[in-house]
Amino acid sequence: MVAEYTLLELLSDGHFHSGTELGEKLGISRTAIWKHIKVLETDYALDVQAVQGKGYRLTKAIELLDEQKIVAGLVESAKALLAVLEIKTVLDSTNHFLMQQDLEQCGIGQVVLAEMQTAGRGRRGKIWVSPFAQNIYLSLLWGFDNVSLNLSGVSLAVGVAVVNALKKMGVDGLTLKWPNDIYWQGRKLGGILLELKGEAGGPCTMVVGLGLNVNMSRQAASDIDQAWIDLNTICHQPLSRNRLVSELLSELLAAMQLYAQQGLKPFIAQWQQSDMLKDKPVTLLLPQQQRTGVARGIDEQGALLFESEGKIESVYAGEVSLRLR
Repeated sequence: MVAEYTLLELLSDGHFHSGTELGEKLGISRTAIWKHIKVLETDYALDVQAVQGKGYRLTKAIELLDEQKIVAGLVESAKALLAVLEIKTVLDSTNHFLMQQDLEQCGIGQVVLAEMQTAGRGRRGKIWVSPFAQNIYLSLLWGFDNVSLNLSGVSLAVGVAVVNALKKMGVDGLTLKWPNDIYWQGRKLGGILLELKGEAGGPCTMVVGLGLNVNMSRQAASDIDQAWIDLNTICHQPLSRNRLVSELLSELLAAMQLYAQQGLKPFIAQWQQSDMLKDKPVTLLLPQQQRTGVARGIDEQGALLFESEGKIESVYAGEVSLRLR
């Protein structure tokens, strides 16, 4: 794994590098380089071009995530809230990685990123397509000591934080779909997955997962069953993933701290401004049935205000999903 990642760092510029040059830098033979190239092609689904007399190159340059660059780009208040930042080459799921830790021993503000996920997950068990070095797969660990705090609106606060971060990257026209999705002109850009661990009625720990499309290839997205978009398409130019993570963490860490202190209230107005389904006909997908009605925004706890047959009720996320009709 170490040799493959070092080889990736050398090839990430998209230029040709001879087998001799690569072998000298890695301290291995040209035959070993060829074997590692095959691993990059098979395990990471990367397109490596080999030309006799020139060597090897990635057909598309990639920007690998870099801890130093990400931390350097954080605002000072976020640096103070960040406990640990880990970057993994491949994980089954960044959320699963944090959930498997001894959460009582982990400090709040622990962050893990992966270049690739082999079992990325969305809500309700859906697969999250996670090709190598194309997007952002990020999970953040946070603790809540206030047992009276209602946590049902955390995904909405996270959505607001993501929109704020993307605005700083020059991305406008974003909308939020209750309870956990980021959209642009009706196409899905990202999703949020929250997982809780703790005693009922006591302090708890939450893992906040974020998947965000940055430079998704059509080949990698062939299994996605809905309209999607990525940031490079929106902006008509490549965006730096490292700068993007810095902006995301600066906003996310501040949002989690504010939510722990004041709950959802500071985020409601901005979420409502970005609500893509307000006053639109929707279908509510429940575990055992479907219901049709009109979305009327959210209440003070972050629940969906759902109007059906002239009555408005509050619907909490849980195993519920919402679709525009």
